[in-house]
Amino acid sequence: MKLICLGLNHETAPVEVRERFALSDVALDRETESLMTAAEVEEGVVLSTCNRTEYYAVVNGGSGIVELEDWICKQRDYHGSREGVFYHYQAREAAEHLCRVASGMNSMVLGETEIFGQVKKAYKRSLEGGATKAILNKLFQRAFGVGKKVRTHTGIQEGATSVAGASVELAEKVFGCLKGSSVLVIGAGEMSRKTARALQSRGASSVMVTNRSFDKAVDLAEEIGGRAVHFEGWEEELTHLDVVIAATGAPHFVVKPQHVEAVRRKRKFRPLIMVDIAVPRDIDPEVGEIEEVYLYDIDTLQEMADQARKRREEQLLLCEEIIREEIDKVRLPAVND
Repeated sequence: MKLICLGLNHETAPVEVRERFALSDVALDRETESLMTAAEVEEGVVLSTCNRTEYYAVVNGGSGIVELEDWICKQRDYHGSREGVFYHYQAREAAEHLCRVASGMNSMVLGETEIFGQVKKAYKRSLEGGATKAILNKLFQRAFGVGKKVRTHTGIQEGATSVAGASVELAEKVFGCLKGSSVLVIGAGEMSRKTARALQSRGASSVMVTNRSFDKAVDLAEEIGGRAVHFEGWEEELTHLDVVIAATGAPHFVVKPQHVEAVRRKRKFRPLIMVDIAVPRDIDPEVGEIEEVYLYDIDTLQEMADQARKRREEQLLLCEEIIREEIDKVRLPAVND
């Protein structure tokens, strides 16, 4: 018997190819069942996320990578070019690849944690469906242990690697905790949505959205469970806000010093974080001169994200060492043959 892995991801295949192979939860159950009926397949786990689809299988006899690739393409009715689209691993390399995936080392955002839960979910589905036995059970359990160890003993997930995440990180440095904080998002684009979501994930309980087009403000507010505010009235909200996110397409400053000066006494001079992720800038730099205001622009946030990304990349060698040591400990016929 031998262990093989075949897949495609954001590094090997464009989105129009990845979407051909992407599988919903319901489709994953059917795909796993079909995989188990394929000739020579003894065990199998199918993993599908927005950026990858991977097949882990234990096969008998002469069956291998080529046969599995043919089967997958037939399942998806894919007749396009395969050159450079698929990657494949066997034996120990397949085991190490799974560990990298579970550790977030192979993700679009290095060190992200969501993939760990996605791998666990894929394995649980196959386990409950009877598609795994001794080899994949042992391998996936080892991979989960490796993922936890990598995150505990390295800095691969430290620091925000996106502008939205950097905004949250800065806010937490000022307030310590964002639980119960109030946020106003000026603008209703994609960056506004990502930043608002990031703040909510860290405890922000009240999120308001304002936009020159009120309908767009309503749409975004509904999406994130917030409240839409008419553009003409956003200044009144400053009296109780903790964070302001500005990301409009305006060609001039939207937030000016007089807006904040007018409410300072009512606010009792509480700290106010202002994050300007617009180009051209939405917030007059002079706003940052007000004592209790912490103003950050897109360049500051991007620099923070770039530095965090670099620090994470520097941790990869340590992560690889952990993976090698952990795989050395497990005696799997399909891994060590």
